[in-house]
Amino acid sequence: MKILVTYVSPHHHNTKTVLNAIANVLKEKNSLKFVKVSETQEPMIKKSDLVIFGSGIYFSKHHISLLNLVDKLPRYKNKKAAIISTSGFRTIKHHSTLRKKLIEKGFRIIDEFNCKGWDTFGPLKFIGGINKGRPNEKDLWLADEFARDLLKKARN
Repeated sequence: MKILVTYVSPHHHNTKTVLNAIANVLKEKNSLKFVKVSETQEPMIKKSDLVIFGSGIYFSKHHISLLNLVDKLPRYKNKKAAIISTSGFRTIKHHSTLRKKLIEKGFRIIDEFNCKGWDTFGPLKFIGGINKGRPNEKDLWLADEFARDLLKKARN
């Protein structure tokens, strides 16, 4: 299976850390490309059987560069995708904007994952942020389990 991971993780590299854990599972017996959003090109997506979109959450949405990438994509037919995020508060409700855009582009979301990440954005920087040390070992174990389940779903 050809898998593309496209991500943006500019601050504390929380999302990249989680995606590395996921990629370690996915690269076993699969062709895997791990590419920053800024370097992602449409042919990479077209050739992939599964595309994983990942970023931190900013103002209740994925990073603007990831949303812009999806906006520029053509319409696909039933292309499999997964959504990954890290955020100050653990919830996938902030996936709604990206999820909607992907579905409009013909992607079928087969799974989603979120975990807490160290967040020092805005006024949080004055108190040292929240979730320092996250993602932690347990978060990465959960990401590993997510990746194993994701592979099963992607093969169906």
